[in-house]
Amino acid sequence: MARGGGGGGARGALAYSMAVVLAGLAMALAAATQVASAAAGHDYRQALSKSILYFEAQRSGRLPGSQRVAWRADSGLLDGKANGVDLVGGYYDAGDNVKFGLPMAFTVTMMSWSVLEYGNQMAAAGELGHAVEAIKWGTDYLVKAHPEPNVLYGEVGDGDSDHDCWMRPEDMTTSRQAYRLDPQNPGSELAGETAAAMAAASLVFRGSNPGYANTLLQHSKQLFDFADKYRGRYDSSITVVRKYYASSSGYGDELLWAAAWLHEATGESRYLDYLATNADALGGTGWSINQFGWDVKYPGVQVLAAMFLLRRGNNAHADVLRRYKQKADLFACSCLGRGGANSVPRTPGGMVYHQSWNNVQFVTSAAFLLAAYADHLAAAGQAAQCPDNGGSSAQPSELLDFARSQVDYILGSNPRATSYMVGYGATYPRQAHHRGSSIVSVKANPSFVSCQAGYSSWYHRGAANPNLLDGATVGGPDEYDNFADERDNYEQTEATTYNNAPLMGVLARLAAGHGGGRFAHHSVAADEVSSSTAINGANGTSLPSPSPASEHASESPIEIEQNATASWMERGKTHHRYAVTVTNRSLKTVHELHIGISKLYGQVWGVDKARYGYVFPSWLASLPAGKSASFVYVQATPPADVWVTGYKLL
Repeated sequence: MARGGGGGGARGALAYSMAVVLAGLAMALAAATQVASAAAGHDYRQALSKSILYFEAQRSGRLPGSQRVAWRADSGLLDGKANGVDLVGGYYDAGDNVKFGLPMAFTVTMMSWSVLEYGNQMAAAGELGHAVEAIKWGTDYLVKAHPEPNVLYGEVGDGDSDHDCWMRPEDMTTSRQAYRLDPQNPGSELAGETAAAMAAASLVFRGSNPGYANTLLQHSKQLFDFADKYRGRYDSSITVVRKYYASSSGYGDELLWAAAWLHEATGESRYLDYLATNADALGGTGWSINQFGWDVKYPGVQVLAAMFLLRRGNNAHADVLRRYKQKADLFACSCLGRGGANSVPRTPGGMVYHQSWNNVQFVTSAAFLLAAYADHLAAAGQAAQCPDNGGSSAQPSELLDFARSQVDYILGSNPRATSYMVGYGATYPRQAHHRGSSIVSVKANPSFVSCQAGYSSWYHRGAANPNLLDGATVGGPDEYDNFADERDNYEQTEATTYNNAPLMGVLARLAAGHGGGRFAHHSVAADEVSSSTAINGANGTSLPSPSPASEHASESPIEIEQNATASWMERGKTHHRYAVTVTNRSLKTVHELHIGISKLYGQVWGVDKARYGYVFPSWLASLPAGKSASFVYVQATPPADVWVTGYKLL
């Protein structure tokens, strides 16, 4: 398990039914795919096929007749029975045999968004049917996991017992206990993300299976109400998840994320109202985070809200949506290295870098957001406004080019000339950290492989895995582009479903070449699913480009001032004591304030390190209007860069 991190229904701007175009369009897009791939040096179409195929290796439950990953067999057929509920199915999150609800739901959301943005391109590549099938494998399970309006099963199995064993999923003897959320044990992150997944997927099935789409939408609405009414951290209710998928960002982002997707799926104003009225209180316009993933959804929320604004269909909340867009722009600019202090570091080879454990998850998610945002900006005739150089513009083409560079890095355009997608290219990981892949297939040898025999006979083998985990995108290299293809190097060699989910979307976009972007969402028509015929979703409108001044009219209510309060010589160097004062200039109280600090080489006092920056001690949990808080640090270099990462205003 890897860790880190308009109108409704067929009426809506994103949910309207699309007409199926002539097969000639599919042929034209396929031709464009070949030209673009050859020019780039990568076969994006092949990589797309493999990225979707990987999900079949992660299936739990009774496998269908269409199963293409032949070395897998049925598993987890009694899941949920001890709890009196059917929880058979779904996905294992990574190289383990646990079904974790939060990353699984995020995976479904991102697979759905990938299809909604780039279903045309997937159809042209002959992969749309496989992509939709992968989504439904996830949503079928999520429906089972939500047997009552205010009950959601969030995990099957537990990481501790699972990690004590190295077993094929077909042989599992570890705990399959199921853990649930209810009003007495709330979990707003998990319920909110599952609501988002159901809403996004309902759009995918709107044309091909409207009854199923309505079922998903009903579950989504109930889960959103459950998440919002009974607020609480899901890892406080399902405590066994804390070591693996703890919620560091809280549940504010998931509530906004779910509301945004429900507005997409229904067009109902109440969800847009929620997104606008809770922008401050839940951090949607306060967080300036430069990473997007299963834990932190703020950039995704901000990009969705910016898309609402770009379509000019929501004038009632234009001012708030503009503030969301400022954050979306900052995310895009930060990925490009033009976000000031908020810019994302890169490896010498050019990969965006956040952390040592499964860094690639942030590479694929950023690449997708940049590609999708670029297409919507281009359709509206706009660009992202960056804070550097007095507010320069980042053109959509720059965003798409950078997204391509990140995908190319993953596929082998890097200092090691190594592909980090298993099965793609000449050189790729052969020892992925994955139980099923690393032990002989039950199809080849049905003899039971015990818990410890898996470790002694298979885990420590120096040879390549006996089963190819085709299409799996592993955690990737470190900050210096170094990578060790070793099974026990789980930080680098374990793959996850949420690495691949956004990647399949951006790969489809790149496979289409120039002009391949689609500027509006669509629902998948029935014959598209069966025949993968291309669909027409372009519906762009040109909007005047705003001036940088209007884009950045709303400044942060948090003021930061730092001064050198003392200096002295020590070992031939001049050391400085810097005092940093953070002041709340708003009329509301600031909660969950996170401070970003970079270029810090000395000690710091008065703040504690957190997942997304630094926070003040627990006794200083809030900062009332007009009040200040301070911290100090000492170093022998110029002052550190200090900025606000995120906050909520109540």
